[in-house]
Amino acid sequence: MTTPTQTHFRTCNLCEAMCGLEIELRGEEILAIRGDKLDPFSQGHICPKATALADIYHDPDRLRQPVRRTAVGWEPISWDEAFDEVAANIKRIQEAYGRNAIAVYQGNPNVHNLGAMLYSPPFVRTLRTQNRFSATSVDQLPHHFAAYFMFGHQLLLPIPDVDRTDFLLMLGANPLASNGSLMTAPGIADRLKKLQKRGGQLVVIDPRRTETAVLANTHHFIKPGSDVLLLLALLHTIFSEGLAAPGPLAALADGLDQVQRAIAQFTPERVAGPTGIPAEAVRQLARDFAGAKTAVCYGRIGVSTQQFGGLCHWLINLLNFVTGNLDSPGGAMFTTPAIDVVGITAMTGQTGRYGRWHSRVRNLPEFGGELPVAALAKEMLTPGDGQIKGMITIAGNPVLSTPNGRQLDEALAGLEFMVAIDIYINETTRHANIILPPTTGLETEHYDLIFHALAVRNTAKFSPALLPPAEDARHDWQIFQELRARMESQPLPTRQSPIGKIDFFARMQPAQIVDLALRFGPYGAHGFNKTRLAGQGLKLPTLKREAHGVDLGPLKPNLKHRLATPNRRIQLAPELFLADLDRVREVWADHAARDDALLLIGRRQLRSNNSWLHNSPRLVRGKERCTLLMHPEDAQKRHLADGAQVTVQSRTGTIQLPLALTDTMMPGVVSIPHGWGHDRDGVRLETAVQHPGASINDLTDDQQIDQLTGNAAFCGVPVMVKPG
Repeated sequence: MTTPTQTHFRTCNLCEAMCGLEIELRGEEILAIRGDKLDPFSQGHICPKATALADIYHDPDRLRQPVRRTAVGWEPISWDEAFDEVAANIKRIQEAYGRNAIAVYQGNPNVHNLGAMLYSPPFVRTLRTQNRFSATSVDQLPHHFAAYFMFGHQLLLPIPDVDRTDFLLMLGANPLASNGSLMTAPGIADRLKKLQKRGGQLVVIDPRRTETAVLANTHHFIKPGSDVLLLLALLHTIFSEGLAAPGPLAALADGLDQVQRAIAQFTPERVAGPTGIPAEAVRQLARDFAGAKTAVCYGRIGVSTQQFGGLCHWLINLLNFVTGNLDSPGGAMFTTPAIDVVGITAMTGQTGRYGRWHSRVRNLPEFGGELPVAALAKEMLTPGDGQIKGMITIAGNPVLSTPNGRQLDEALAGLEFMVAIDIYINETTRHANIILPPTTGLETEHYDLIFHALAVRNTAKFSPALLPPAEDARHDWQIFQELRARMESQPLPTRQSPIGKIDFFARMQPAQIVDLALRFGPYGAHGFNKTRLAGQGLKLPTLKREAHGVDLGPLKPNLKHRLATPNRRIQLAPELFLADLDRVREVWADHAARDDALLLIGRRQLRSNNSWLHNSPRLVRGKERCTLLMHPEDAQKRHLADGAQVTVQSRTGTIQLPLALTDTMMPGVVSIPHGWGHDRDGVRLETAVQHPGASINDLTDDQQIDQLTGNAAFCGVPVMVKPG
């Protein structure tokens, strides 16, 4: 008898776009993955990565039970043995060296995973270690930093209202490759084309003519790391030409006069040389932005990961504010998601913190409970009290994703104990003593806690599990529960929180917590927004019936009610940011080239997602994608030919890879995609090692950071390029 085919609808959890998927299967055989045309948010859009969900599920290299590293290789062990051994070693190290001797690193995939988002924080808190790290400080930390000091909450992030804006100014972002980042907008290419069809303008500022820049009405090359000067000059022009018009929010804000005085010297003429953008072009851009009916400035990874990332995002928020485009339709707005992560964390006092402790070796301050990951390797390698002796990585591959990866590789090899919660033996987890593999995306139920809060429309969608887990498999939330129970030496069913209330994360499953959060959310029984699904309010059973998800409407002005600063006012001129302007003046006092170095930047690729999709045969097939992009003029000076193998050298390391010549690069700038470098010994990724590429983070420098926020400064690393 032939098994009938079934159709399943869910959200893709591989990137931030939250595309709706239509998955056709027969039994446990996945026949096709298509875009869900009835998803009200993504409307059928899909990118090549979605097909990798099936590849991950079927991947023969994926771990399906715990393994222990031995002198003769990896051996399978039982879950109970693995949990007991992990807990015993963590306790042993902390008893011998102190609680900070254990460090935790959480990678990017955690934020795409409901179980990890809900259950990893309670587990990490049981460790009571100050050595907590994550991908945040190689990515979006400057966004959170600016939001915390300006609006009072690190998650109160402005979202570009791309569907209604008339003018989109984009710095260091390439959403046609990333599918949007801190801007959940599936089908972003169509959204940008609609912006242009209604007469709007898209202006892209980037050292490379990216896929998005090709689509833009205007593209300006800019020297890496100088975006801060451009933003200062734009604000200077708006103030000096009387174009500032903050609108209603002016009555809710403090410090505008201080800002105007602080940026007075940053004229378009002064920044033209360092940025490479003529003064008149800067002035015209400021006039066009201020004169548009609606406008929004959006900056992403290219401005986050440079030496002035924190200032850049402060200035972007200021630019949107002074032109009346903050918290206004068509401008930079704030979501009202069905599960209000900002509201929930604000009620529990988790709005953010800064500087409560510092890293031992480099004295870098914590933010939001985490230290900058650029400090991690030295904390392992430097002897003394507080040295990190043990490590827990959770769905992360910092050897390939953090600066000076070879140094971190060396540091991990010297640990007394390491455990990884991961499905692969990769460049980082090969150092682990024990690996605990959770189930994968298609085996888990899913609700995007974070990306609904970063979306360009208010939406909600719950995805039930598609495929049953193996009999002895564990979901990630179950792994965290078990580890936490052993660390606290308390059985799961009876554990309660310190204040005597029910410990939801010990006693409830993810779907139950989602249901509770929906019921008490803005659209729930106790909420304030009405929907066509309301009845007695939005709840999980209702959402489950809506297999394609629900559209809860466009973003609406709400900042007045969501401000979490102590005086409930927007802080336009936090002292930390004003003081950091002195560093700008010092760094750019002499911008003349000092040697023959080129400036290195990274790049995103549509068929890749950081370091963790290169074991999918269909995503790595085709021509070599890990290449060094260089302008022909730079190649001619160095006698380099297109397609030749070249050596790239920085202060921290040397790599070899093929050269690709293109006039899409700004002269003096070269680019390497991130996430490659699968050539380390012991990696068990059969497809990836056949397409190893080279790691850009063998060149990036752990000593180059944004001193204000601690974020890694990947953008603008000086490198030398030569044949061979």
